[in-house]
Amino acid sequence: MNRELEYMFVQCARVWIPDAEEVWKSAELTKDYKNGDASLHLMLEDGTNIDHKLDPKTKNLPYLRNPDILVGENDLTALSYLHEPAVLHNLKVRFIDSKLIYTYCGIVLVAINPYETLPIYGTDIINAYSGQNMGDMDPHIFAVAEEAYKQMARDERNQSIIVSGESGAGKTVSAKYAMRYFATVSGSASEANVEDKVLASNPIMEAIGNAKTTRNDNSSRFGKYIEIGFDTRYRIIGANMRTYLLEKSRVVFQADEERNYHIFYQLCASAHLPEFKNLRLSSANDFLYTRQGRSPVIDGVDDTKELCTTRNAFTLLGINESYQMGLFQVLAAILHLGNVEIKDRDSDSSLIPPNNRHLTAFCELVGVTYQDMAQWLCHRKLKTATETYVKPLPRLQATNARDALSKHIYAKLFNWIVEHVNKALITNVKQHSFIGVLDIYGFETFEINSFEQFCINYANEKLQQQFNMHVFKLEQEEYMKEQIPWTLIDFYDNQPCINLIEAKMGILDLLDEECKMPKGSDDSWAQKLYNTHLKTCSLFEKPRMSNRAFIIQHFADKVEYQCDGFLEKNKDTVNEEQINVMKASKFDLLVELFQDEEKATSPTGQVPGTGGRTRLSIKPDKGRDTKSKEHKKTVGCQFRNSLQMLMETLNATTPHYVRCIKPNDFKLAFSFDPKRAVQQLRACGVLETIRISAAGFPSRWTYQEFFSRYRVLMKQKDVLPDKKLTCRNVLEKLVQDQDKYQFGKTKIFFRAGQVAYLEKLRADKLRAACIRIQKTIRCWLARKKYLRKRCAAITIQRFTRGYQARCLAKFMRRTQAATIIQKYQRMYVEKRRYRQKQAAALAMQTILRAYMARQKYQALLREAKAVIIQKRIRGWLARCWYKRCLHSIVYLQCCIRRMRAKRELKKLKIEARSVEHFKKLNKGMENKIMQLQRKIDEQSKENRTINDRLVGLESSYTAESERMRGELGRLRGVEEDAKNKANQVSSLLEELERLKKELSATQQEKKTIEDWAQKYRDEMEKMVSELKDQNGLLKKEKDDLNRSIQEQSQQMTEKMTRAIAQETQQLETDLNEERSRYQNLLTEHLRLEEKYDDLKEEMALSSNVSKPGHKRTDSTHSSNESEYTYNSEYAELEDGSRAREDVTRGIDTSLTLKLQKRLTELEQEKQSLRNELENKEEQFQRARARDDEEFKKARGAELEYESLKRQELESENKKLKHDLAEMRQSLLGNAATGAGAPGSPAYKVLLDQLNASCEELEVRKEEVLILRSQLVSQKEAMHHKETMTEPSVYAADVSKLKDAEVKQAYVGLKDTNRSAAPDFHKLNEDGELWLVNQGLKETIRLLEQQLQTQRRTYDNEVEALRGELQNVKEENNRQQQLLAQNLQLPPEARIEASLQHEITRLTNENLDLMEQLEKQDRTIRKLKKQLKVYSKRIGEMGAGQTEGQTSPGQMVDEPIHPVNIPRREKDFQGMLEYKKEDELKLVKNLILELKPRGVAVNLIPGLPAYILFMCLRHADYVNDDQKVRTLLTSTINSIKKILKKRGDDFETVSFWLANTCRFLHCLKQYSGDEQFMKHNTSRQNEHCLSNFDLAEYRQVISDLAIQIYQQLIKCMENILQPMIVSGMLEHETIQGVSGVKPTGLRKRTSSIADEGTYTLDSILRQLSAFHSTMCQHGTDPELIKQVVKQQFYIIGAVTLNNLLLRKDMCSWSKGMQIRYNVSQLEEWLRDKGLMTCGAKETLEPLIQAAQLLQVKKKTDEDAEAICSMCLALTTAQIVKVLNLYTPVNEFEERVSVAFIRTIQTRLRDRCESPQLLMDTKMIYPVTFPFNPSSLALETIQIPGSLNLAFLTRV
Repeated sequence: MNRELEYMFVQCARVWIPDAEEVWKSAELTKDYKNGDASLHLMLEDGTNIDHKLDPKTKNLPYLRNPDILVGENDLTALSYLHEPAVLHNLKVRFIDSKLIYTYCGIVLVAINPYETLPIYGTDIINAYSGQNMGDMDPHIFAVAEEAYKQMARDERNQSIIVSGESGAGKTVSAKYAMRYFATVSGSASEANVEDKVLASNPIMEAIGNAKTTRNDNSSRFGKYIEIGFDTRYRIIGANMRTYLLEKSRVVFQADEERNYHIFYQLCASAHLPEFKNLRLSSANDFLYTRQGRSPVIDGVDDTKELCTTRNAFTLLGINESYQMGLFQVLAAILHLGNVEIKDRDSDSSLIPPNNRHLTAFCELVGVTYQDMAQWLCHRKLKTATETYVKPLPRLQATNARDALSKHIYAKLFNWIVEHVNKALITNVKQHSFIGVLDIYGFETFEINSFEQFCINYANEKLQQQFNMHVFKLEQEEYMKEQIPWTLIDFYDNQPCINLIEAKMGILDLLDEECKMPKGSDDSWAQKLYNTHLKTCSLFEKPRMSNRAFIIQHFADKVEYQCDGFLEKNKDTVNEEQINVMKASKFDLLVELFQDEEKATSPTGQVPGTGGRTRLSIKPDKGRDTKSKEHKKTVGCQFRNSLQMLMETLNATTPHYVRCIKPNDFKLAFSFDPKRAVQQLRACGVLETIRISAAGFPSRWTYQEFFSRYRVLMKQKDVLPDKKLTCRNVLEKLVQDQDKYQFGKTKIFFRAGQVAYLEKLRADKLRAACIRIQKTIRCWLARKKYLRKRCAAITIQRFTRGYQARCLAKFMRRTQAATIIQKYQRMYVEKRRYRQKQAAALAMQTILRAYMARQKYQALLREAKAVIIQKRIRGWLARCWYKRCLHSIVYLQCCIRRMRAKRELKKLKIEARSVEHFKKLNKGMENKIMQLQRKIDEQSKENRTINDRLVGLESSYTAESERMRGELGRLRGVEEDAKNKANQVSSLLEELERLKKELSATQQEKKTIEDWAQKYRDEMEKMVSELKDQNGLLKKEKDDLNRSIQEQSQQMTEKMTRAIAQETQQLETDLNEERSRYQNLLTEHLRLEEKYDDLKEEMALSSNVSKPGHKRTDSTHSSNESEYTYNSEYAELEDGSRAREDVTRGIDTSLTLKLQKRLTELEQEKQSLRNELENKEEQFQRARARDDEEFKKARGAELEYESLKRQELESENKKLKHDLAEMRQSLLGNAATGAGAPGSPAYKVLLDQLNASCEELEVRKEEVLILRSQLVSQKEAMHHKETMTEPSVYAADVSKLKDAEVKQAYVGLKDTNRSAAPDFHKLNEDGELWLVNQGLKETIRLLEQQLQTQRRTYDNEVEALRGELQNVKEENNRQQQLLAQNLQLPPEARIEASLQHEITRLTNENLDLMEQLEKQDRTIRKLKKQLKVYSKRIGEMGAGQTEGQTSPGQMVDEPIHPVNIPRREKDFQGMLEYKKEDELKLVKNLILELKPRGVAVNLIPGLPAYILFMCLRHADYVNDDQKVRTLLTSTINSIKKILKKRGDDFETVSFWLANTCRFLHCLKQYSGDEQFMKHNTSRQNEHCLSNFDLAEYRQVISDLAIQIYQQLIKCMENILQPMIVSGMLEHETIQGVSGVKPTGLRKRTSSIADEGTYTLDSILRQLSAFHSTMCQHGTDPELIKQVVKQQFYIIGAVTLNNLLLRKDMCSWSKGMQIRYNVSQLEEWLRDKGLMTCGAKETLEPLIQAAQLLQVKKKTDEDAEAICSMCLALTTAQIVKVLNLYTPVNEFEERVSVAFIRTIQTRLRDRCESPQLLMDTKMIYPVTFPFNPSSLALETIQIPGSLNLAFLTRV
């Protein structure tokens, strides 16, 4: 022991220390503990270091914490350390972190109230727990209920579920869910809905027995024990309820924040209803009994709706409306009675004021007189031995008497309701066993405890004693079973406390004795208690400060009781006169309440049956004395007796315990108060269970589990073949103290703490192994990293040195090159400098010399110019007088010309500004420029002429001056005149200057005009280039638009494709849903049929019992069965009709009405089908008559008319061909011109259609030519025949005769051997040519109609194409106009207009296309409908023509030409003939007595189906509709019968599924429909049905196939269900991956493969067996795929559901196991070639759940990865898996609450159902794709083993 302590109390070990706030606080050792240390050095979780002092006397060390892998276990007994802090911590972790409210504690289920609605009570959860072992699933109230139900059925022993806990802990809800589980799982034995009635009792009892308290809004203020009765098949047949200790005081008083019983507030809230007006009710605040608690409303509760629920429950339980109103009347009267005000008259008496409103209402409601009630409320009658007198009561006593009456009335009403609820729940079926549900108050202790708490705690003492004895008994049985040495376990026995209360002279006895005393009081009773028990009983104490209280030491705690009120509550007295007044009431219900129990009447008028269990209530005797004694029994005595009866009942049953815990006092959701939880755990006995378990050997392992878990602690030499011996040897080495464990037969038992010790050894061993592995791996990684670095360094050095060498060589090359460059550069610079200096010197010399030469030249030039000027001036002066007149004339001319030029210029400028002139000027600019040039040349020539004249004048002037020089003297005289002339010269010079200026201006204008012309030319060229650029841009835009149009069209096509795909997918989904609904309806129909058959069997059995010797044959009926059935069935129905009428009286009325309604519907459907058949026959007859008339008319047509018609058709054909050729050419031309236009594919399609039509026309033409040649040859033959016979007159006369006359004439001619002339219709001896002629006529007529139809079609198409061509032309013209308009617009507006136009065009085209698409869809739908109608008509006409072929003409053929035709030997036509009386034998041998195994092995697949179809073909061949109908009906009924008889045999169901499908395929393949004849051979087409359309029967057989398929799925599910969980989850396919964790008392199924344990190989073998069986039976491959898909869905759904409900399966290693198992299933699919059947996809949720178990679950990135990965899982499933995730080893980490919250936040926006579990009952809708058979019917041979020798081959 010391060694283990030193090993466990080491540094880092974790312990529990007491704490005032949290009760227990966790701490960690910071220093190893040494034996003898006085304290422990600890560090709290918040980092605080403390010294924990040990008790110097006991030296008890603190409690050790369990390893982390054990925290959160499903069973508290699985914890290694069993003590209070471990239990509290485990419950807190499960409740707060994992949101799990249920936990096992050995045989007890601990349920913590979450104060929140949880989705864990649905039908899917019930189905998941049904049939499971209690330890295999997570703790749940359903698991306890299933265990009780299973033990009841297995052990044939009654069961009890004891639900206890304090107010607000959830007892009522737990009991309600337990009853719901029984009602759902077991069902009822009749159609009376007993389970609904059992559940309906809950709202009634809650309304009258529950109230709001400070601790609970729906607190049960009474105890109840409900016995749910079951029959021999363990179906609910009824129930019975017993109640205990109703809290009557609540009727008249409620504490603050509390309410009275719910029913009062429901009535007040519904006072406005019309039916409650006479109750005179108002608000609850107006009545004393409902306003004292000052809390009349409960949040979230609608009292009006609750009353509706209560009333509906009353109605369901058979309490009619009048009785309900009576109950409400009594309740309202109690409220009015509480408002009756009693006033003081004096100190000793009181009175009620007259005409008290509430007392008046009370008296009217209960039917009593006002005077009597007012009298006895304030007075009482006292009786003495001699006289009786009336004594007035003081106001306080009168008020107490009023309240006592109210309590008494309510108690009577409560008992009456309970009694009648029990009557409604009792049935006349004998009860075989029962399960009791006890919902009783838990241990209570308040500040003030009174008589109610005393009784409650007394009941809990009794229940705790029974619980302790049961736990002790189970422990003893376990030890004895394992042959463990048994030592007595010391446990708390509360028998002394019970003796203190109920023994002789105990508390109850003393209380009853004091009540009998005339002057007994609470004080005197307290003194008796002190005197009797204070010194003799250690459990009884007296408070120090009070003489009116006492203390009892209960098993849970000490409770102090106040003696005030004990006597009054125990006596529970009511004024006898008030009772008499109540009995004298005119209100029948009130009188009934106060009658004896045996005289009470039932509100439903039913008398309880004698069968069933007798209620455990004691009825008083008839004697008056006995009645008075019973009436005088005290409340304590009654409670003690009822409690004793309850204990006897519980001891006679197997108990199951549910302890409800209230986590906090504030009703907060998932809030845990450790103090309150510990108080309740101590009070409810959970800790006592832990203590009893810890006192023995609480931890138990099987040898295999111990070996698997602790294999790491063994060496190889320690492992022996015998695992038991191996475990013994190893354990002796590991644990030295042999008292710490014991070896049983199959298990090893450990003391508390030993598992933790072994786990620590295992963890240390694994940690050491991990360290070694890490060391090796790290060494390998470090060396690998070093080698990689070294190699990298060498490589870097090599490359670096090479780089440096290359850099050095490059540097040297560059240095040498730089030197050479510098040399040449310097040379170049010096040479350039020298040349610059030389050039500069030469330039300076040149410039200087040039300057000197120019200066000299300028001087010489000035001298020469001066001489010339002088010479010219002198000559000019001489000529001035000559030029004056000439200059004046010239000047005048110039002025005039200038004026005209200015006018012309102004005019030209005005014209130049206008646009028209600009255009004209643009056109004639070159001419104008040439004119101006010519004008300038003329002016230049004129100037030269003037200059010449001036030169001549100058020369003459010079000569004249020389002549006049001599005459100087003479000239001096005229000097004055010369001076005047000089002035004129100056003016002329000015004029000359002015003319020069005008000339220069004219030249400037010329230049301006030339510049403007050049500018205009440039602008025009620029404009042309811009136009060219715009044209290019337009072309580019056009190309872009075309490309965008093509892209848009492609996008539209893709969009349409996607839309069509989506629409197709949606339609497929809708189709599957519709198919699923239809198949569910078929399932329901099948269930009703089975129920109907069961009822028939019961009726037959009843009739057999009543009439010995009469035996009724069982027969099943199909919903589609017609009036033709077995003759024997009619006889049987007639024989059993009377017996059936007698039996049906006992059947439930609802079922009879349902069956009658169904029968009426079937008869109506049958009548409608018959009417429809008659209508079809009438239509067929009319069509047949019409065809006969047309045929007779057609026979009179002439051949000449036919030839004319042919010629006409040929001409029309040529004309059509010509029109088509023209249209083709026009289309090709238009297509060539508009190749890029949209819609060209439509033109191509039209052309293809036209080409096909042309080819068809050619074919028709050839046929017409052939027919024409044949007709011509026939005509010649006829003409030749007529020339060789009698005159044509005789033939004409014969042709005029009627058919009957012709027949008689020819018969007479034959008899007289007279050679008769041949008929006009006979072209040769046997009449073949005439028949050919008639056939050709019909063919020509048909061709003519077809040609006319095609011609009309072609005309319509031509018109449509012409219209389209016209539209294209108009569109082209409009495009050209728009293009011309766009060219005149600016570039931006042009682009915008083009885009707008293109968008408009595309929109119109899209609308047109959509309209065309809609038209085509409507046309397709219309054509499909017409095709169906035509096919049906053709079938009818074909039948008519078959009959019509035996025409009168053919009847004439036989007597005319008696030719001996040799009979041809007939081939086998694939038909089987049978006699009608052999039909029963056929069905019996082929269906009922056929063994599937022999047929599947020895014969061809589907042989029964082929035989039945061949028989059906013969019935169709002989046109016997009755035979067809009876054969099909017999076949369907017989298949249903054999499936009902052997529906659990997979081979039988698979065999008949394959044969039913093959029969259905044969009906389709040989129906004559073209869609089913595509794969037929010509021989098979000849075997098609000819007379009957069996489409309706195909639907019936398809429905039958669906029913068989669903039966097959259920059969497979029943076989696979036990294998799935064991093989997929529990079995370790990969051995050693998942370790086995310690388990508690609720042992789960072992994961080790023992004998009989299913493994994954078992599942695969079973799947292979299913697959091979279906293949042998010839099941369609597509159907096999659907079956496999359904199988895999069941496997995935069941596995995932169990994973979600099993915390021990949610671990990393289990995820690996699941993924491996799924991979094995996928491998099986590959081997069978079924990967494409969709089965793998059904496993996707399971795969994602396994991946979720294995992925990291820490960071936000992990959360994002989980959300993106788990798409097939719902949010509830993901969160559930994360909450259940449990580490198996210490190296794994738990999922934090914050991470789960992150996942919930990210998945908040998902739109999905909140359902947690998958629907394992869901069946995919099945389809039966058509699968034709290549087997020829005529080749089928019938083996003799089938005993079908009566069938004849035809």
